[in-house]
Amino acid sequence: MDDTEQLLTIGVFARRVGLAPSALRFYDDCGLLRPARVDAAVVLDGPEDAARDVLRAHLERTRRTADEARAVVEGLLREACGAPEDRGIRAWARVGGAELASAVRQVAPAAATGAAREEFPVLGCVLLELVGGEVRWVATDRYRLAERVLRPDGFEGGPRRVLIAAETARSLAEWAVRQVTVDIECAGEAAGVRLRSGADCRGVPEGAGQGRSGGEGPGVFPDYRLMLEGLETGRHRVIVDRVGLRDAVTGRAGPVSLSVGAGQGDAGQGDAADAGRSTGPDAGGSMVPDTAGDAADLAAGPVLEVTGGGRGTVRMRVVRTGPRLRIAFDPAVLVPALEAGVGPDVLLEIAAPDRPVLVRSADQGSFTTLVMPVREGAGADASGAGRTDG
Repeated sequence: MDDTEQLLTIGVFARRVGLAPSALRFYDDCGLLRPARVDAAVVLDGPEDAARDVLRAHLERTRRTADEARAVVEGLLREACGAPEDRGIRAWARVGGAELASAVRQVAPAAATGAAREEFPVLGCVLLELVGGEVRWVATDRYRLAERVLRPDGFEGGPRRVLIAAETARSLAEWAVRQVTVDIECAGEAAGVRLRSGADCRGVPEGAGQGRSGGEGPGVFPDYRLMLEGLETGRHRVIVDRVGLRDAVTGRAGPVSLSVGAGQGDAGQGDAADAGRSTGPDAGGSMVPDTAGDAADLAAGPVLEVTGGGRGTVRMRVVRTGPRLRIAFDPAVLVPALEAGVGPDVLLEIAAPDRPVLVRSADQGSFTTLVMPVREGAGADASGAGRTDG
């Protein structure tokens, strides 16, 4: 080593002699103890370009050190946890934590509650399925069905199906949203699933007291694939503002009717001046303003009318294919489906007024909700009897 490499920094020298660096600088100022050499303070006193170069070099060293430390820690965690095959994992998938949390939050509202859950405990669960390189979350209460498909960053083994109580699934979502990635592990023939992020692991028994998948009897989860594949091709396709439709349906006391025509000119009654506002009073007696704009906009294209349930008519602009249509829904079923969606628009695929309706986010095909319509003559309190079982 040369003389320069043998020199000590002020911090190292201070620790060896038992003095603070500030004391050594004070002695230097007084001329009592001069350092052998002082580095030029480029960042503070040097040219601006030189200061930037020094800071960039320091930043690069910091990043390199952090990357090396991360690689070492991840290696230690892999050794501690073992590879999926070393732990007897039958199926494994890695997804983003926020993505997993979003999927559960979209699907869980479709799980059964109350009397329906007491009668069919399995419907109070969310189905987690690892199959074909995909992770699927599914829930249904017989009158609606929600499915979210995730494309994982890594996938091994399968297929595997696990039932998780809806409340447990929601708590897992609260944990997962704080994780960068989550490994979903289904071990051998054991029931249940493990969610792992580094050394942090959440073990969940199958069903969590709400029934088991597989076998026969009331604990069998409905064949959602058969339900989706059995749907007729939608004769009607309607794209409408998601939040606007949700607000137009929310708060109605009974079945709400959705009517789709070709435009204001097809309404048969009323003139363009009425197109920009409701045609009847809401529950409080006031007029409900239209959410889609002025009369000129409504007259220019297809219009969706929302009526019934004790509120006035709301008209909205839509994009649609197919002939005129009138269909009714229970707000308690339709509103959660609209709230669970993402993006500004929602796509309704309707085969017929008495057939299940597919509700999809217009810009996210990986999330699908199946909603059962109701008979228009059903009473406001006939939330179950009025639905059409398809």
